[in-house]
Amino acid sequence: MTEARTCAQALAAARALGLDRLDAQLLLLHALGKSGAERAWLLAHDQDPLPDDVSRRFSALAQRLAEGEPRAYLVGQQEFFGLMLAVDDRVLIPRPDTETLVSWALDVLPEPLPADSSALDLGTGSGAVALAIKHARPTLHVRAIDASAEALSVARTNAKTLGLTVEMALGNWLEQVEGTFDVIVSNPPYVRDADPHLPALRHEPLQALISGADGLTDLRQIIRAAPGHLKAGGWLLLEHGYDQAEAVCQLLRRQGFTAVTSRLDLAGIPRCSGGCWPGPDSQAESAG
Repeated sequence: MTEARTCAQALAAARALGLDRLDAQLLLLHALGKSGAERAWLLAHDQDPLPDDVSRRFSALAQRLAEGEPRAYLVGQQEFFGLMLAVDDRVLIPRPDTETLVSWALDVLPEPLPADSSALDLGTGSGAVALAIKHARPTLHVRAIDASAEALSVARTNAKTLGLTVEMALGNWLEQVEGTFDVIVSNPPYVRDADPHLPALRHEPLQALISGADGLTDLRQIIRAAPGHLKAGGWLLLEHGYDQAEAVCQLLRRQGFTAVTSRLDLAGIPRCSGGCWPGPDSQAESAG
């Protein structure tokens, strides 16, 4: 890519590489040390000459994006549920569809919250789900688990930056977890190990994506173990693949969960499934 002298020329060169307008603008703002909210600045300064170092930095970023590297990794951040999170290749990039999981968790949590209310996020990655829940319910005790120490480092950085107190610990799903919770949420690996979409995800950590021949290995493990960690009337809510809702709902029912149902993502696809662990105080039928 030929280095451009003005903002307008730089953006035109990026478009010639196949980048869409928004991606190109956000990358240029990042190269300039500006936030993604300053797009209007580019319009007002489209004929301003770019310093050589900015032009070179932008050219390199645009080339990497054109070759398939995710923009969130290039700029080092991604918005999720109104929170700006730091992300890099140690964690999955939080997707808008996962906001469905957060919204559902907030819906089933008691209101008003008793003093001992708690939530658990399994496979927290960047901390997106746990931090979004904590931000929305500040008095809720939130715990987050991940099997990757590197992922937990990213999550802890995000918690500190956002000023949110979430208990974070290293662990494999529920194996080291003690106590019971009002809601357990998880966006676990659910991609089949031979899925044809994997090459498009090559920049993201595979251990956070792949889960056996049918993509359900980790989901089965969580569903089997969850009853021992839920309060009576507590909920287990799980994100899964676009075609896995029926299988996950069957697993939940076989384990003894009630009020089993699924929720749709932004594209109208069943993206999350969950159920209530029965008990005398269960609010299953009214909360689902």
